[in-house]
Amino acid sequence: MSTNSYVRLKSRLLDEASTTALAETFKVLGDPTRVRILDALTHAEVPVCDLAEVLGLTQSAVSHQLRLLRGMRLVRSRRDGQHIYYTLDDQHIVKLFEQGLEHVLERRA
Repeated sequence: MSTNSYVRLKSRLLDEASTTALAETFKVLGDPTRVRILDALTHAEVPVCDLAEVLGLTQSAVSHQLRLLRGMRLVRSRRDGQHIYYTLDDQHIVKLFEQGLEHVLERRA
């Protein structure tokens, strides 16, 4: 590799903080339960009690996973009375999920 292309490549690489943050995001996405939660949230804003019922989990288990997802800014919440509703944080998360799913389904075909 020439010195010139090496310098250009090196200047384009992610910095340490971005590399770590991205790796942590993918680590959180590496859990099947969290993927199932994200899948449900791609379709609608859902309260914890309904997520637990749909996924066949306890509310405590769902809340624990949502806390991790919220900490990584993958989901956001809003309170309405006694219920806390969750949805995907923004369009970036929707796209990330959709592209990952598209990749997986392509390999199956």
